[in-house]
Amino acid sequence: MLSTAEALATLLSAASPITGTESIPTLDALNRVLSADVISPLDVPPMNTSSMDGYAIRTEDLTTDDNRRLPVSQRIPAGHAPEPLKPGTAARIFTGATVPPGADAIVMQEQTEAAGNEVTILHSPAPGEWITAQGADIRNGSIILPAGTRLTPQALGLAASVGCAELQVRRRVKIAVFFTGDELTMPGEPLKPGAIYNSNRFTLRGLLEKLGCDVTDYGIVPDKLDATRATLREAAQAHDLILTCGGVSVGEEDHVKPAVEAEGRLSMWQIAMKPGKPLAFGAVRRAAQQTDAATSDETFFIGLPGNPVSSFVTFLLFVRPFVLRLAGMQTVAPRALSLRADFTQNKADRRNEFLRARINAAGGLDLFPNQSSAVLTSTVWGDGLIDNPPNHAISVGETVRFIPFSELLN
Repeated sequence: MLSTAEALATLLSAASPITGTESIPTLDALNRVLSADVISPLDVPPMNTSSMDGYAIRTEDLTTDDNRRLPVSQRIPAGHAPEPLKPGTAARIFTGATVPPGADAIVMQEQTEAAGNEVTILHSPAPGEWITAQGADIRNGSIILPAGTRLTPQALGLAASVGCAELQVRRRVKIAVFFTGDELTMPGEPLKPGAIYNSNRFTLRGLLEKLGCDVTDYGIVPDKLDATRATLREAAQAHDLILTCGGVSVGEEDHVKPAVEAEGRLSMWQIAMKPGKPLAFGAVRRAAQQTDAATSDETFFIGLPGNPVSSFVTFLLFVRPFVLRLAGMQTVAPRALSLRADFTQNKADRRNEFLRARINAAGGLDLFPNQSSAVLTSTVWGDGLIDNPPNHAISVGETVRFIPFSELLN
């Protein structure tokens, strides 16, 4: 069996960023991936500004203790251009306003006494005090967001702060998804004997949409070889990845494996992990006429196991980084935390276990009592996954590696 690291490395080595790009309004670019560096055309702030409400002064004017009462020569709100500061005077100034030429310090208003058109300075400031220098945040010509950055709300704000109305981004990754199994029923339909509701469709669709993918859902495909092959051929034409759930085993009613092999190529992996283990990776040939999905003559294929927790966990560990790499991101590994286990698990498994757990009020981890791959409740109850090495029992108080869902769902 492959280790999780070996399987992930193989997947990522096959994934190259898609080539299509577009220019879109910055307001609409949340979660998109930059295809070009964002270079600032200006300094931020573009001038020296006041960090406080107070008074702009020349420190050289405060020569003695007796010389601290200064006439106020101007008033400077934010957004207004000041006049040069006259020697021996102070300027009333507000947070964010431009520091007048000649002033070299700001005295906050709490350290002054104003009376009429004069102000008494009660503090001896150092040059530069409470002044945010021009370019203190961003320098003209600097790269503020490199290509490959996935745009967060704060990244959009940063781009806007240098005047970027539009951004160059990669197009969305196009993913086709379908599900196999005559036992699958959609919520709202009568549940026949031996049937189950198709929870995986909702989970996987939601995960793909949260990643910002352009998703085509082919729904539930009948357990027939010709129907599966036809769906694969259609999906391959306009997508970067085909994702399925279930049907990749070797049973007589499992038609995804022979269908992919007939329409392309397939590798069946046994991964030393729990939950999960079976994973299929390959590609489906495209017809001669190409779409804009990619320049390749084939579309990637990933087949996930059918058990709901297995499908969820293998998506997070393998499909998520694969899709992010297709989208143009280089850093795709989730950040993990080192946290205390507030439980004991005496039984070690020979596989790499990914245990559903949540953070308790004391900052430690509690374990969901039923770690079965069929218990989807654990994924809602938990805050993330404990990455437990093979053949390792966990003792209470031990430090374990914890991957929060906030990282895996980002």
